Order: sequence, then C-alpha cells, then structure tokens
Amino acid sequence: MLDTPEAVVEALRENHDRPHGMQRTVTAEELVEAAEVFDKPDALVTALLELMTAYEFTGEQRKSPVVFARLLKLWDTAPESFSQWEAHQVFWRFKWVTTSLLQVPEMPLATVRGWIDTMKERYEGAGHGMQPVAAMRHHVAAHTGTGVDDAYDLWATRPRTGLSDCEACETRHHAWHRVAAGDDAGALDVWRPVLAGEQSCSEEPQMSQARALLPLLRLGRADEARSHHLTGYRRVRGSTGMQHEVGLHLEFCALSRNEGRGLEVLAENRPLFEATGAPLDRLGFLTGVEVLLARLVEDGHAETPVAGPPGRNWTAGGLLAHARAEADRLAAAFDARNGTTAVGDRRRERLARRPLLDEPLPLGLRSAAPARASASAAPAAPGAAGSGASEVPENFVALVTEARRLARLGHPGDSVLWARIAERLADGSAAHDDRLGPEELLRAELAEERAYRLRQKDENAESGAELKTAAGLYEELGLAWQALAARVRALAWTTGEDDADAGRDEAVRGRLDAMLREAERLKDEAPLTGEKPGDAERAAGADAAADRVSAYFTVLYADAYAAYQETMRREPEESASVPERFERAVGALRAEAERLGAPHQAANARQFAADVAGRRGDVALAEAELRAALVDVDASDRPWRGSRPRALLAQTVLARQEPAEAVELLHRAIADAVRYDDADFPMAPTYALLGHASSHLGDRAGAVRHLSEAAARFDRDGEHEEAAGVRIQLADVLEESGRQEDAVAVLESLLSEESAAALNERMVAQIRLSLARGLRELEEYLPSAEEFLRLASTVSGWEDDAPIRTLVAADTAVALVLADRWEAAEAAYGRALAAHDEAPNPPMIVRMAREFARLTAAARGAEGVEEALAHLARADAVLDGVPEDAEGFAVWYERGEVHYRRSHVLAEAERFEEALAEAEAAIGVHEGGGERGELPRAEAVRFAALVEGNGLGRTDEAIARLTTAAARCRNAGHPGAAQILTALREEYLARPRG
Repeated sequence: MLDTPEAVVEALRENHDRPHGMQRTVTAEELVEAAEVFDKPDALVTALLELMTAYEFTGEQRKSPVVFARLLKLWDTAPESFSQWEAHQVFWRFKWVTTSLLQVPEMPLATVRGWIDTMKERYEGAGHGMQPVAAMRHHVAAHTGTGVDDAYDLWATRPRTGLSDCEACETRHHAWHRVAAGDDAGALDVWRPVLAGEQSCSEEPQMSQARALLPLLRLGRADEARSHHLTGYRRVRGSTGMQHEVGLHLEFCALSRNEGRGLEVLAENRPLFEATGAPLDRLGFLTGVEVLLARLVEDGHAETPVAGPPGRNWTAGGLLAHARAEADRLAAAFDARNGTTAVGDRRRERLARRPLLDEPLPLGLRSAAPARASASAAPAAPGAAGSGASEVPENFVALVTEARRLARLGHPGDSVLWARIAERLADGSAAHDDRLGPEELLRAELAEERAYRLRQKDENAESGAELKTAAGLYEELGLAWQALAARVRALAWTTGEDDADAGRDEAVRGRLDAMLREAERLKDEAPLTGEKPGDAERAAGADAAADRVSAYFTVLYADAYAAYQETMRREPEESASVPERFERAVGALRAEAERLGAPHQAANARQFAADVAGRRGDVALAEAELRAALVDVDASDRPWRGSRPRALLAQTVLARQEPAEAVELLHRAIADAVRYDDADFPMAPTYALLGHASSHLGDRAGAVRHLSEAAARFDRDGEHEEAAGVRIQLADVLEESGRQEDAVAVLESLLSEESAAALNERMVAQIRLSLARGLRELEEYLPSAEEFLRLASTVSGWEDDAPIRTLVAADTAVALVLADRWEAAEAAYGRALAAHDEAPNPPMIVRMAREFARLTAAARGAEGVEEALAHLARADAVLDGVPEDAEGFAVWYERGEVHYRRSHVLAEAERFEEALAEAEAAIGVHEGGGERGELPRAEAVRFAALVEGNGLGRTDEAIARLTTAAARCRNAGHPGAAQILTALREEYLARPRG
C-alpha cells in the first residue's frame, strides 16, 4: 500500500533498479500519482525526477518538458523539498529539456531558443558557469545547420563546469563535429578515449560506437568497425531510447554488404517501429531501415519477407515504401520548423551512400538470412594480373579456343569459360562452329566439365555417367586416349571412399590394371612424343601431342588416386599388398613425369606420398615430400599448382610449432588461388587454418579477421557445423584478446533458432556453456543464469557424461546467486551436490561453495557468517577426498583459496584473530605451490596485513610482513604484486604512531 511518503520512496527505489522499458515507465507514472496526495512534496520531487529519467531513456522525450515544468514550479515554491542531489538535478536537466524540445518538430524553434535563454538566466542566478548553455546552443546550431562553427567555438573554448555533460558525451559531440566537417581521421583521434573504454557513462561507448562505424570503414579500419558493431549493437539492441543508434547499425550492415545481418537486426528491433516519443531519433532509425531495404530491393530482393511494424506481413519493397513515406514526412516537418534543409540534407546524404566494400565484411556471426544476390557473388573471370588467362571472349570460337588452351595447361580459370560456353549454347546466343572441329568433341568436353562439377559436390554416380557419355563421344571421334582418360576417371571417381569391401577393391584394381595395359598398348602404337596428329585430331583442332600426354597422365593419376583411396580406407593393412600397390602407382606417376618432363605431375605424386606419410605419423617425410613438390611446381611454370601443397605444408609446420612459416605459406596459397581464379581451392578450411596459425603467432587481430572469413565461407558452402566450430574458436580468441562482448555476440548468433537447428546437441551445449560463462564475465548475471538453466535441461539426460551434469549444476547455482535469485540458487546448489555424489567433479563443487560463501557473507552480513563458513567446510570436505597429486586439479591452490575466503568471512564478522590465522594458513598452503603459488601467496599476505593493521591494530607487524613479501615478489619476477604490497606498506608507514 502506497499510503505513506516512505512507502512511495521505497517503491521508487525498487522501480529504479528495473531495466528501462515500458514497465518501468508506467510504474513511474503511477508513482507520481501516488506521491501527489501528500502534503509535503518531497516524495513528489523524487517521483518526478524518476519519471523524467524513464522518459529520457525509453525514447519518450516528447513528454519530458511537461514533467520538468512541474519540477521547476516546485523548485520555485518549495526548494526545501529538494535534497542536494535533487537540487543539482534541476539545473542538470535543463539540458535534457533542450534536447527533448529539439526532438519534436511541432515545437517552434523560437520556443527552443527561448528555453535556452531561460536556462542561461537560471544558471546566472545560481552562479553556475555558462559552458552548458553554450553546449545547448551548439546542439541547436548543429541541428539546424546555421552558425555551426561559431556556436562550436563558443562552446569548445569555455572551461567545463560541474553541470557540463560528462567527458564521454562531450567527446562524442567533439568527434561528431569533425565527422560533419569531413575529417574522419581527426574524429577518430578525438573518439579514442571513449572507443578504448577510458571514458564511459550510461550512454557511452554505445552511442559513439554506432557513429564511428562508417568513419572506420571509410578509413579502411574494418577490424575496429567489426568489433564496435558486435559490441555496440548488443548495448543498444531493442532499446527505444537508442533508435537512432540502431538505425546506424542497420546502415553499417548495408554499407559493409552484410544485408543478411541487417535483416536480423531489423527483426530483433521490430518494437521500435511503434516508438514515436522521440521523432528525431525515430527519423534516424527509419533512415537506417531505408538504407538497408533500398540495398535489398536494388539487388532484386523486393519480395523478401522482412520484419516491420506489427500487424501485417511485410516484404522488403513494401516496408521500404512505408518507411520512406514516414521518414520523408518527418524530415520535411523538421526542415519546416527549422527554416533550413539541414535535416533533409543529412537524410539524403545517408540515402545516397553506396557500399564501402567490394565483398561483405566478415563479422564472425552466423547469419540465417538469405545472402545478397549481386554481381560480386558471381565467379570472377580469369585474367588477373599474371594469371596466364585472358578475359572471357565474346566471340564464341575464341571462347572455346581459350577454354581448351587453359584446360590443356590445367589452369583453374578454365572453369569460368566452360560455364560460359554452356550458358551460351543453352540460351541460343551461340551455335557450334565448324572451325572448332566436330560438334561431338565440344559435347564431350562439356560432359567432362559437368562431371568435374558433380564430383566437387560428391555426386559421384552422376559424375560417372557424364564421364561415360564423354568417353563414348571420344570413341566416336577416334580419340582413343581421351576416351580412355574419361573411362579411367569414371572408375576411380565413382569408387566409394568409405567402401572398405575388399572384394570391390580387388575388382576395381583389376579394371584399372586393364586400363593401364590399354595405355601401354596405345603408347606402343604411337609414342607420346614426336608423332604427328591423326585425321580426327587435326579436324578437332587440338594440340594432339599435348592432349595425348595429358590423357596418359590422367590414367596414371587415376591409378595413383585409387590406390591412395584404398590405402586410406584400409589403413592399417594386415598385408603388404595395399601399401605396395600405392607405392607402385605413385612411383609410376613420378617416374613418367620425370621422363616426359612434367614436373607438375611429379608434384602430384609427392602430395599423395606426403599425405600417406603424415597419416602414418612420419611428419618428417611428409614435410620433405611437400617441399620437394613445391620445387617441382616452380619448375613446371604452372604456379597455380602450388596452393594446395603450400596449405598442406602449413599444416605440417604448424604441427611442429612453427606458426610464422605456416602463416606465410597460407597467405601465399590464398593469394595464388585468388590470382589464378582457382574457385575449387578449399578457401574456408585454409582461412580457418590461417586464423589458428595467426593465433599461435600472437596476432590475435589477424586471427579474428581470418576466422571470421573462414566462418562466412563455410556458411556460403552450406557447411554449418564447420562454421560453428570456427566461430567457437573465434570466440575463444576474442575472449583471450579481452574482447568478451565481441565473443558473446558471436556465440549468441550461433544460438538463434535457425542456427542451432543445424547443429548437433553436443555442439549446441558447448556453445551455450561458453555463452553463459561469457555473460557472467560481463556481469549480465540474469541472462547468464537463463543460459545455464537451458544447458542444465539439455545435459540432464547425458548418462554417458555424468560429470558434465555436475559442472553445469554448479555453474547454474553460482549464476543464479549472482543474479540475486537466492531460492532458485539454493535449489541448484542442492542439485549440484546430488550430481557430485553420483558423478564427482571436485573442482566445480569447491568453487561453487567458495562463491556461495563470498556472496552469502556479502548479502547477509553478520547473519550469514555461519552459513558462509558451512559452505567453506563443505569445500574442505570435498578436498579431503581428493589426492594431492590429482591430475588436472591443483589441490593445493584450492585449499589455499578456501582458507583465503574463510579469512575474508571472519574479518567481515570482526573475528580478526581467527581471520589472521586463516590468512596465514592460506599463505602456508600457497607456499607449497612453488612458482605457481607466488601470486596467490602475495594476495594472502596482503590480506593478512590488512587484518593485522586495520583489524588488530598491529601496524608494525603488518609493515614487517609487507616488507618481506614485497622483496620476495621482486625476486620472483612479479613487480606488479611487489608494487601493491609496497603501496600498502607506505600507507601504514604514513599513519601517526604512538
């Protein structure tokens, strides 16, 4: 019952602890009504200030001036009703009213300026400085676009006062002034303290992070832009008081070519369409929506379903028209009010912006929305500098001739040309030309190309059918070598890689042997070097000798490939026949490559040998073969052949802890694959390996960049589990880099409904555990507890992994108590103990008990001491059952930390002698940890000195203890710890003695 002022104030205090949102705002309005009935206005003052705060931070600035007018009247009539803090707030919130009036286009500009004049008079009358008044005039000038530089100078040159905006907010305004002047670099220099976390407030750094996104992209600082999007967006997501900032994140998604991510952001912020209390911020949000949707419509996605205002289904085109109409109306209203075109001009400038990148910036996030369909998504045509390929010819004869030339070279750029040939034949824009030889030849070549594409998609049966078609066509043309090559590839490729049937392997070997004999017969009939082409070859216009040699190597390569696959399937083999066959096939390929001067084929043989050696554990041989393969590639004058052996060699050198060389090899492999248009090179795994190597090298920024790229590429390839695995690694790297919020954003993206559905239960559980712990590190305790509860439900049935259930139950209990959900936490605590009885997990139970002891003592004071000590006694009992040399568990450390925590609990209860004894016990236990125990020992010493000096008044003993410990830390190489101990010692030395 709110029947006393005290009850209203208590309700206001409870409401103040709620997050900003509709519930808090409505309750604040009700509490103002409740406070109005009392004779003394003290409670009403507090209630009005709370209501104004609710309006300010939930995008209801339209209502703020009315509330402040009531406050100002009370200030004039009953100033004694205001506490010192509330009196300060009256003058502080003059600024809120100014910005609120600017938000509403129906409010005349003369009224806004008149209000600032009133503010000036009030400030002068109270003896306050004029810098905040100058700041408000600058805001008006920046909004209207008139007298901006003069107003800025009048503000920026005045000294700050106690009523100036906080440093972080002023930094934002200084930086934004430079952005408006076109000085992105200067703006980012000014922004540095906020973006680096050195300056912050309730609105910062998230407001600055949103505004800095495009300046960072424009300057090529994409890594920073990615991070500020991940971190900043989490802080503004769903906030009606941050509509403009959400709009800037939508714009960033569009201009960084992450339209799919933009649609997810739009869906998460659907309620903002109904937030109308801050029209200027609403205009910023709608303009961001428009930038995103305009990109989608322009790319042909006008009919894509999108999230818009509740009540109907929206398409991108329909929502674009809706947002554009309202935003145009708002912009026109502001310009009419202001008598300038500044607001409309800024809007038009945003809408005119084009994407700042050629390809999507990898954000590291799982995006379930459809990818953008644009020209850049099409395969690149061959012809990069130095590639040895040409642009796609328009002339059909030239197109086919060039495709054949590249195919003969084994150049990966031929794929684009063959695809173009098939397209032109299919759409009727080209027809067969007799200058290209028989039509059957082109049909056979296209069938082979289709077979290769099907093979890349693991559609082996379909691939084999196309090769058989090609073989038949070649036979009709009398091209025996080409027919044989097609048949042998059909056999080798369609042999199941997971088929370990010895009978089938033997049958395949028999057919391959027959094909090898046929190849020998063809060689005997017409040597592979020096002969002239036959009639069919001349008619086909082929380079006959080169084609026959290429077909011969296809036969040898297919034989080696089949032997390699059998070796992989049947390793380890009880008989020597399989490895002997592999050695014979690979040896034949290498020997013939050397005889016929085809070093690139020798490189192929070496790669087979290297892979088998590596799988057998002979890393030295694998490395030697790969290095020799790269020498062969260099000698072949076919540099595009080097990407795969370089990537394989990188894996090998990384395994022996040589990340620098691995990074260099992987960069070269990727660069060559791009340079030579090798669309079949495994980019996603290579980027993942590069990220892993960069992390080992200590280049965490590079690791983040490469892992983000790998995840995006795995997604595009439909390999969602692989993408998730990379993102888990990415989150680990971000966490190690101190970017916990970025890591949480990545993990959250993996647990959206559609994303999680593509993953197995174990992986989802791993992700949820990492996310729950990450949220706990960010002190987002309630969301952390919710994730732990979901995880507990998932693992409850894992009979084969019972210790995991204990771990999750313990973590859940800690998360709930941190979230101040004591009843639920105690229930989870009991579940953790029960799980521990069935599946022991001592580390988790001990740490849970310690944390409960700490929080119980902190929350319940003297009343909670015995309960806290009981938790610690339980931890001791668990440790008593663990061997001191338990693998993976530093029992000495845990014992020392239990003593240390008990010392704290006892000290808070003013049981100082007992507390000192426990602190000294902690020191003794950590002493036994050797070098690893030095830092926890130093902390225990510090606390013992505090108990001695502050609790027991034994300053001299504390000084002596600290002197010895500081010297020990310096000798052990811990200067930071020594400095902390020395600072406390000097504090004690400075105290009066006697």
